[in-house]
Amino acid sequence: QVQLVESGGGLVQAGGSLRLSCAASGRTFSSSAMGWFRQAPGKEREFVASISWSGGNAVYAVSVSGRFTISRDNAKNTVYLQMNSLKPEDTAVYYCAASDNGIPTSRSIMYRYWGQGTQVTVSS
Repeated sequence: QVQLVESGGGLVQAGGSLRLSCAASGRTFSSSAMGWFRQAPGKEREFVASISWSGGNAVYAVSVSGRFTISRDNAKNTVYLQMNSLKPEDTAVYYCAASDNGIPTSRSIMYRYWGQGTQVTVSS
């Protein structure tokens, strides 16, 4: 069992930065790939980024590549999402998720555990 708690969301102006954190409890964290997803009002949830169990590999959505960076600290059971050059279209609730295995993936079906989400609002 893994429990996930996101933090770090808020209101920021376009061009600004935020860093999201996801604190995990449960002994499987260090063996699980972790992902970030987001859902904007009226839209389906979409993949943002994923990182392997070791932190050595990451994949990103095209829309955030070059602006967002996912990282993890297995000693702290925490995964991060550094978001730079934010745009109004990045406004969404951001969710952290833990996969059943250690390989990063954009497929939401591969993630068994989900956090409650944190709101990110980017003003123009």
